[in-house]
Amino acid sequence: MLPPASTPHALTSPVSARTWWWPLLVFVLGTPLWLQLWEPRLFITINQWCAPLAAEFWTGLSLLGNGWGVLALTAPLLVLAPRLMVAWLCAAPFAVLFARTGKFFIESPRPAAVVDNTQMRVVGELLHNVSMPSGHTLTAFAVASAIYFALTVAQRRRHWWLLVLAAGAGLSRIAVGAHWPGDVVVGASLGLLSGLLGHQLWIRLPERQFAPSGWWLRIAAVLVALSVYHLLTEELDFAENHVAQQVLAVLAVGSLLAYVWRVLRGRFKAK
Repeated sequence: MLPPASTPHALTSPVSARTWWWPLLVFVLGTPLWLQLWEPRLFITINQWCAPLAAEFWTGLSLLGNGWGVLALTAPLLVLAPRLMVAWLCAAPFAVLFARTGKFFIESPRPAAVVDNTQMRVVGELLHNVSMPSGHTLTAFAVASAIYFALTVAQRRRHWWLLVLAAGAGLSRIAVGAHWPGDVVVGASLGLLSGLLGHQLWIRLPERQFAPSGWWLRIAAVLVALSVYHLLTEELDFAENHVAQQVLAVLAVGSLLAYVWRVLRGRFKAK
């Protein structure tokens, strides 16, 4: 058992013991889904229900679960809210571990390998293997929950939309034909757990790590720079995301320039 943290941000952003039940609650309530008791009928129903909305809407939401996309989207936090940027980076290693481990040990077919493709809407490449868990959903919930738990208790009441946005990213994985509902539920559960575990690491970091010259922010800046490269040179998941990738790249570059300026200004003032 880890000793309680006493850093200032640990005191302003506590997580109650009851909150640790959230991942298990999602997992248990979703039991019929990950056991696929209602498949493929449920998947087809949700997939078709989402079909009237433009493909770009769902691929854009899905981008929220892509690591490079999330790095670019949250890049402004480097300057505007460094603590929140570090908070979700603390959750990232747990998210990667859970996603890779799950896909390595669980060999489950994706919907396209089971359902007649004429009965479903597929956006992008046809995927057939390593369905469980949904990595995009896991990432989206890890980032959203880590940021959410890093807020003060009062701020959390106004930012519940972060978790709704993560749920939208999960729904998008069904809408584009990439995952079963059960994959999304397990991804959400593991993502919440990643956020909570990341929070335990975050509250133990010294305050100096949130300064512009702190190592965590330096690592974040390097990762954001890498995201710009991937956004400009690769097709992240869907061709429909081309414009969104360009916009995110501009956002990331602008944030990086602002961060570098802040670091240099701090050094000049120190002299």
